[in-house]
Amino acid sequence: MSRIVPVNKNDFIDVVFEDLTHDGAGVAKVDGYPLFVPNGLPGERAKVKVIKVGKGYGFGRLVELYEKSPFRVEIESKDTHKYGGCQLEHISYEGQLKYKENQVRQVLTRIGKLEDVLVHPILGMDLPWHYRNKAQVPVGEKDGHLIAGFFKPRSHEIVDTNESVIQLPEINEAVRVVKEICSELGIPAYQEETHKGVLRHIMARYGQQTGELMVVIITRTTDLPQKNQLVEQISARLPKLKSLIHNVNSKRTNVIMGEKTNVLWGNEVIYDTIGDVKFAISALSFYQVNPVQTKVLYDKALEYADLSGAESVIDAYCGIGTISLFLAQKARKVFGVEVVPEAIEDAKRNAALNEMTNTEFAAGEAEVVIPKWYKEGNVADVLVVDPPRKGCDEALLQTIIEMKPKKMVYVSCNPATLARDLRILEDGGYKTVEVQPVDMFPMTTHVECVAHLIHLNKYI
Repeated sequence: MSRIVPVNKNDFIDVVFEDLTHDGAGVAKVDGYPLFVPNGLPGERAKVKVIKVGKGYGFGRLVELYEKSPFRVEIESKDTHKYGGCQLEHISYEGQLKYKENQVRQVLTRIGKLEDVLVHPILGMDLPWHYRNKAQVPVGEKDGHLIAGFFKPRSHEIVDTNESVIQLPEINEAVRVVKEICSELGIPAYQEETHKGVLRHIMARYGQQTGELMVVIITRTTDLPQKNQLVEQISARLPKLKSLIHNVNSKRTNVIMGEKTNVLWGNEVIYDTIGDVKFAISALSFYQVNPVQTKVLYDKALEYADLSGAESVIDAYCGIGTISLFLAQKARKVFGVEVVPEAIEDAKRNAALNEMTNTEFAAGEAEVVIPKWYKEGNVADVLVVDPPRKGCDEALLQTIIEMKPKKMVYVSCNPATLARDLRILEDGGYKTVEVQPVDMFPMTTHVECVAHLIHLNKYI
């Protein structure tokens, strides 16, 4: 018997919000039927308009608040509601941390069936604003001028933005200056509908510890109009600039970066440090966008690894070697694997930059390379994983269970897939000792975790 939906599209109803979804929308229930409403907070009474109705749940729009949550604050960025870049900016930072910590606890229980795992209080930032060291913004045209900013939710309509409350000031300035110069020089924006025009995206990266700035201009065409004037003006107006790069993406695609990159001015890379480790960052490098909290995250991973200097460590999904090099400070040997060949080259370069000779990096899928290492007799004492949002590949999890490393450290950017994978590992002989949530991305719904696991047979 099908369920009768108790609301209709365009209804105005009074609700009380009970919870938040994983993407920060308020959850209200009408006779048990969930309505998801952006900007609603738990405990608030409100009038909402029903805008979409499905069989199992619907969506609404906040019309009027009758009672406000004590965690509600006035937003700093007036454009936030237009592009959705800071889903939690209307919540006090105390409230954001409470929401994220609760989210981790809920998924560990609901998905992982992990009732007795110690979840530590989340580690937040002292200053949760202006922390991102990278921006890559789409460019368009409006009223004869270039605009650059962020897409409106569920659309490709650009909201022109000169100031983001989560980007470093140097990043905001770089994007604004490059946009103004390109507009003054008459460089046309890329038109997605017709696949015409030139300027697709502006990227800026900043080394917070070194003060080095990189700007990447991404175009559809190999030819860059007004190139000499562009280089002269950008280098003159951005005194911290160390690298000006031109990237060509001629394909009809939503992928931002193309395959062809050349240096217009300055160096091919900029540098930054996390703790005592130095990193070279190219236009195509993956590098954590919040290095302050990255150090907090990696320090915790190093603590859970508890290295004495005698251990062999495998770092799956090693990227450009950020975690690997942290571990190499304490381990006998670190083996890193990453599917992106360019990232492995960066990892090797970063190891050489830090004179770390106890590292070895291989390009390939972790679920292929690590089983091969295992068959060759390379059995890790400690295994570290930092997978993408989809979590670990099943084949890798099975190899870990067969290999039985004494300790595991699982770094996760998605609590749901973390909980799923922890359940599999627990069923395979591991015990999750503790989980530490870390707020890497204030004002957004994202939360990272570090989980500490031991193999039960190795501790009997």
